[in-house]
Amino acid sequence: MIVIKYKEVKKGTFIERPNRFIAKVSVDGTEETVHVKNTGRCKELLIKGATVYLSVSDNPSRKTKYDLIGVEKITDRDILKVNMDSQIPNDVVNEWLKGCDLFSPKAIIKREVFYNKSRFDFYIEDDNRRIFLEVKGVTLENNGVASFPDAPTERGIKHINELIECLNEGYEAYIFFVIQMKNIDYFTPNYETHPEFGEALKKAQSKGVKILAYDCIVTEDSIIIDKEIKVVL
Repeated sequence: MIVIKYKEVKKGTFIERPNRFIAKVSVDGTEETVHVKNTGRCKELLIKGATVYLSVSDNPSRKTKYDLIGVEKITDRDILKVNMDSQIPNDVVNEWLKGCDLFSPKAIIKREVFYNKSRFDFYIEDDNRRIFLEVKGVTLENNGVASFPDAPTERGIKHINELIECLNEGYEAYIFFVIQMKNIDYFTPNYETHPEFGEALKKAQSKGVKILAYDCIVTEDSIIIDKEIKVVL
């Protein structure tokens, strides 16, 4: 499998996040306004003084020079490098699918395919098998437990219910949780924030939707899927 790398990355110090889309970061002693590549809350990650990692844009016409893609989270057990880029999980899964043992080397992999009113991240054909696969990036961690979502997601429940419908028409269905860090003991839905999502996930598993969770090796400028993590529903 291929490591996904960013072209150029700078280290900075987080100052504040005025809104979902931008943050103030100190870079080489200068305060910069940077684009945050994750519209989630991420309050437990973006703490004043935290070390963050910024991808340098090569587009001179952009208003912001940097994208905030990662952060160091200090825990009782370790200092975790957490990738916060909400667009990267699909890319790492795309590479993982090419070398995984779930499907044959001849499998046809397509990205962003519509089914009824939903657009799923992947559609896979492998001989007589037809599979829809939805990807969810995970950045929320507490004492070695990864959770999703970090905010209520009606869209996530809609995707789960439509994956269940796929089964009734002969498709296989997968939900793939990409945990964007290491040192995770297990994954579980965030019942405290959105209990309905957890219940929908339980229902999906009981109907035959396969639920996978994998952690990632994260560095300042790269990410790759690593090991399967236990799912506790």
